[in-house]
Amino acid sequence: MPARVCCCCAALRPRYKRLVDNIFPEDPKDGLVKADMEKLTFYAVSAPEKLDRIGAYLAERLSRDVVRHRYGYVLIAMEALDQLLMACHSQSIKPFVESFLHMVAKLLESGEPKLQVLGTNSFVKFANIEEDTPSYHRRYDFFVSRFSAMCHSCDHDPETQTEIRIAGIRGIQGVVRKAVNDELRATIWEPQHMDKIVPSLLFNMQKIEDVDRTGPPSSPTGGEKEENPALLAENCFRELLGRATYGNMNNAVRPVFAHLDHHKLWDPNEFAVSCFKIIMYSIQAQYSHHVIQEILGHLDACKKDSPRVRAGIIQVLLEAVAIAAKGSIGPTVLEVFNTLLKHLRISVDFELGDRRSSAGSATFSTSSKESDERIVQNAIIQTIGFFGSNLPDYQRSEIMMFIMGKVPVFGATSQSLDTSHLGDLGTRRIQIMLLRSLLMVTSGYKAMTITNALPAPFLDPLLSPSLMEDSELRQLVLEILHNLIDRHDNRAKLRGIRIIPDVSDLKIKRDKISRQDVSFMKKHGQQLYRHIYLGCKEEDNVQKNFELLYTSLALITIELANEEVVIDLIRLAIALQDVAIINEDNLPMFNRCGVMALVAAYLNFLSQMIAVPAFCQHVSKVIETRSLEASYFLPETIFKDKCNLPKSLEKHEKNLFFLTNKIAESLGGSGYSVERLSVPYVPQVTDEDRLSRRKSIVDTVSIQVDILPGNSTEDKIDNTEEITFEALKKAIDNNGLEEQEKEKRRLVIEKFQKAPFEEIAAQCETKANLLHDRLAQILELTIRPPPSPSGTMTITAGHAHYQSVPVYEMKFPDLCVY
Repeated sequence: MPARVCCCCAALRPRYKRLVDNIFPEDPKDGLVKADMEKLTFYAVSAPEKLDRIGAYLAERLSRDVVRHRYGYVLIAMEALDQLLMACHSQSIKPFVESFLHMVAKLLESGEPKLQVLGTNSFVKFANIEEDTPSYHRRYDFFVSRFSAMCHSCDHDPETQTEIRIAGIRGIQGVVRKAVNDELRATIWEPQHMDKIVPSLLFNMQKIEDVDRTGPPSSPTGGEKEENPALLAENCFRELLGRATYGNMNNAVRPVFAHLDHHKLWDPNEFAVSCFKIIMYSIQAQYSHHVIQEILGHLDACKKDSPRVRAGIIQVLLEAVAIAAKGSIGPTVLEVFNTLLKHLRISVDFELGDRRSSAGSATFSTSSKESDERIVQNAIIQTIGFFGSNLPDYQRSEIMMFIMGKVPVFGATSQSLDTSHLGDLGTRRIQIMLLRSLLMVTSGYKAMTITNALPAPFLDPLLSPSLMEDSELRQLVLEILHNLIDRHDNRAKLRGIRIIPDVSDLKIKRDKISRQDVSFMKKHGQQLYRHIYLGCKEEDNVQKNFELLYTSLALITIELANEEVVIDLIRLAIALQDVAIINEDNLPMFNRCGVMALVAAYLNFLSQMIAVPAFCQHVSKVIETRSLEASYFLPETIFKDKCNLPKSLEKHEKNLFFLTNKIAESLGGSGYSVERLSVPYVPQVTDEDRLSRRKSIVDTVSIQVDILPGNSTEDKIDNTEEITFEALKKAIDNNGLEEQEKEKRRLVIEKFQKAPFEEIAAQCETKANLLHDRLAQILELTIRPPPSPSGTMTITAGHAHYQSVPVYEMKFPDLCVY
C-alpha cells in the first residue's frame, strides 16, 4: 500500500507527483486507476517539459517497490510508463526514455522471472516506437548483455526456463530493431555485441528438430513463434542478417564459427549446414562472397584439425556456394578454387604421411584416418565440381584452364600445385582428383564451337595424362573429352560398346559441321587420333577403357566429321586392327580381341552414319562372319565374364578382317576421295610421351609402310630390317655445335625482325629448295623397282637396305623436311 500524506502536505507537493500518486490504488489488485491515468496523460501531453520529472518520479517509486517486493505496484508503474511512452512523441521524450530504460534495467536485474518478462515486454514496446529525432548518446550495451544471458537460462522449472529464454530472444530482437533504425546503428554491429547476440540465438536454434527447414523464411503463426524459442530465435537471426550491410557483414558471421567450434558442431555438421543455409538465404545477394570468404578463411585456420571437421567445413562451403552461384559470387571465384586445391594437396599429404608412419604396422585407427581423409578429398571434389558447373560459360572456361594448370605432369617443372614431396603415389592421387573435379566442371558445358571448348592451351595438357600408364587417369581424360565434344547430348545413347543393328533408332542429334570445327580438326585432329590410337595399345585396358574409346570415336564422327575426317577415322580404325593382328607391342590376347571388337563396333556405327550401301554391306558381312567363326572379335562376346580366347590371330582368314581395298572401292563409288586410304596411319611424334612418363614411340615405332593400296595385313613381308630413330640419326651428318646453333638462332631472329619481307620470302624459298636437295644427298636416296609381287619399295641409305616409304610419310623428329 502506498504511503499516505496529510492533506496540507499533499497540497504543497508538485502537481505531477500528485497525478502520479493518484494512479496507484490502495489495493494493487484493483489495477491502474484509469481516470487518473487519463489526467496524467493529458498533463504530460500538455506540458511535455514535465515528462522527464514524471519519468524520474515513476522510476523512484518503481525502484522502491521492487526492493520491497510489492510487485503489484510494479506492474501498475510499468503499465503507466508504457501508456505515457505511446502517447508522447515530442523532443522532450528523450529524458523520459532514459528514466524508462533505467526502470526496465531494474526489472531485468531482478531475480524474479515475472519481472524480467515484464521488463522485456516494455522494452519491446519501446523498440517499436519510431522516434522523431535520433539519440546520439544512448547505448544498449547493458540490454544486449542481459538479454543474451536470459537466452541461456537454465532454470530448474522447464516452463520458467522457456519463458525466460523467449523473453531474452524477444529482447534481442527489440534491441536489433531499435539500434538498426537509429542513426547510430553501427554500435549494435560492433564485435563485442555480435559475440553475445549471435551465439545466444544459435544456442536456442539448436533445439530445432527439423533441421531441413532452412530455405527462405516460413510464416509460422503468432502463437507458434511465441511458444517455441527455436522458431523465435531463427526468425530473429534471419532478421538480424537481413539488416546487415557491407561493412558489418563479417562481424555478424564470425561469431557463428566460434559457436560451432566451441560446441564441436562440425562433426556431425547438420546444424552447421542449417545455419549457413539460413545465412545465405537471409543476407542480400551481393554480399554472398563475404560469407564464402569467411568460410575459406576458417578452413585455412582449421587445416590441422581432424579430417571430419575439415570435411564438415567443406560441406558447409558446398552448400553456401550452391546458393551463392545462383546470384553474385563476386571476386572470390579463383580464390575458392585455389584454396580448395591447396587443401586437397594438404589432405593427400596427411593421408600419405599417416600411411608412411604406419608402414609395417597397419592399425584400425590409421586405416580409419585414411578413410576420413578420403571423405575430405571427396568433399573438395564435389565442391569444386558443383561450383564450377553452376558458373556462366565464360567463367567456367577460365576455371577449366585454372584446374588443368594445377594438374601435375611428370617431367614438367612449371606446375602451380607443388607435389614434389608427395612422390609418385601422391602425384597420382592429385591427378585423379583434379581430373575428377574437372569432369564435374565440364558436365553440361555447351560451347558454340569446339575451339572454345578445347583451346590449344587446354587440349595439350589435358591429353597428356591420357598417355599415362594408369587406366583410371585415361578413363577420366576420355570422359572429360566426351563432356566437351558432345554438344547435342548423344553420349547417353552411345553408352556401352556394342554392334548397333540400326543406328537410326538412336535418333542421333547433329548439326552441319561449322567452318570453325573443320579448322579445329585440321589443326588438332591428328592429336586426337594419336591419343585414341595409343590408348588402345595400353596393356592395362579394361572394358570401360574400350567403351570410352569407342564413344570418343563415335562422338568425333557425330560432331566433327566431314569427308576428310571420315577417311582419317577409317585409316585409324584399320591401323588399330593392324595393331591387334601384328601385335608388335606384345599385348595380351584379351586386349587384342578387345581392339578388334572396338574396330568392329565403330565401323558398324560409322558405315550407318555416312550411309554408303557398299561400305555397310562389307562391314555387315565381316561382322556376320565373325559371329559364326570368331565371336571373340565382337564386343558382345569378348566383354563377357567368361569368354574363350584364341591362342593366336595369325591363322585367321581375311574374311574376318576389314580390308582397306574393299573399303576404298565402296567409298570411291560414292564420291569419296580415297587416295589417302592407301597410306597407313602412323601417329605423330611429340614431347607428350616424355611428360607422361612412358617410353617414346620414337624408340619403338619402326617405319614399315606398304605403298600399294590394300590392307597391310593382306600380305606380310618377311626379313625386313627396321629403321629406328637412332639409325637415322647416325645417317644424318650433324656437324653443328650447340654454340653455333644458338648464334644461328639469334641471327635468324634478328633478320626476321629487321629485314624487308620480300628479302625474307625469297631467301626462305631458296633455302627450302637447297634443303630438299641436301636431304637427298645425305640419304643417297634411291628408289628401286619392286623385286617381287609383294609391291614393296626399298630405301637405300648408305650401304643398308630398308623397306621403302614415301618421302612425305617419313617422320624425322630432328630434321625439318619441306
